[in-house]
Amino acid sequence: MVKNNPLRGWQVDRAAIRHVGQNLQRPECVLAERNGTLWAADARGGAMRISTDGQQQLVVPFDAASPDAAIDFDSRYVQSHGSLPNGMAFLPGGEIVVANWGTDSVDVMTREGQVRRLFDRLDGEPLGKANFVLRDRRGRVWLTVTTRMNPWTDSINARAADGYIAVIDEKGPRIVADGFEGTNEIRMDAAEEWLYVVESNARRISRLQVRADGSLGTREVYGPSKLPGFPDGFAFDAFGNLWVTLVMADRLVAITPDGELLTLLDDGNPEATRELDAHYEARTLTPEIMAAACGTLAPWMASLTFGGPDLQTVYLGSLRGTTLPSFRSPVPGLAPVHWNEDFPT
Repeated sequence: MVKNNPLRGWQVDRAAIRHVGQNLQRPECVLAERNGTLWAADARGGAMRISTDGQQQLVVPFDAASPDAAIDFDSRYVQSHGSLPNGMAFLPGGEIVVANWGTDSVDVMTREGQVRRLFDRLDGEPLGKANFVLRDRRGRVWLTVTTRMNPWTDSINARAADGYIAVIDEKGPRIVADGFEGTNEIRMDAAEEWLYVVESNARRISRLQVRADGSLGTREVYGPSKLPGFPDGFAFDAFGNLWVTLVMADRLVAITPDGELLTLLDDGNPEATRELDAHYEARTLTPEIMAAACGTLAPWMASLTFGGPDLQTVYLGSLRGTTLPSFRSPVPGLAPVHWNEDFPT
């Protein structure tokens, strides 16, 4: 057993949680800059830039939805109509590469809101539900596609193993691994030797060895074979713990280097979560059942990001929240690739 794990015996103090931002829409992914600036994906078609003084700037394309447009639950979360930035990553120079859940595409957005489409087809087929993007130290961008089923919610009951991972490098985009059940966020360890993959619909974390040419090795399960909820987002801390959000159950857990599962924060609705789990097992989930299961801090808790000058402030992203709950961690996060890069203000 790895000794002196700073998370063992520690939990989030709810009284110490502070909310950052206001009137956000679907802040699913959060990017933190070293200078303290935050960027939260926004359902109005771009991202909300939040300065250290709390000032907000909605950065969206000129043809994006009206900032005050009301979108119903089915259109926003089930049918996924319109531009819905999901996973985001900084490119060198500060532009943002976006996995667009609504348009099933990969886009690049400038810091002023200009957008260009990189691609929306792969191997001659429509891309599917583009979920997350990650840049590594070699300059490659990794992409996850959750499913090709439409609506995407059907893939949960079907346990469809049609999710995949693609890499984008000097050779262009190509699929490097497939057969995943609900591919979601991906992360690399500190040495970039392993690529960790959230399989939301299978309720597990998998990992694959990363080869120099961008190909991936054999898949193996990391941590528990079945998590107590749908994993969505995750991030490593500097100790090697893998923090994981369980969406709808709205629980924050961590997988230690020993494979132990620790609960760090539980904000779920126990009764609604039990019903959610029962229907998951019976493969009878509906959007209405999923909608009923959520907490109050970060409803449909979807991601976490380490930020602050010491990387010890945690920000929680969500699909149905309007702020970013934040708190202090006893251990710094693993520094992202862009941490020491200087971007235009």
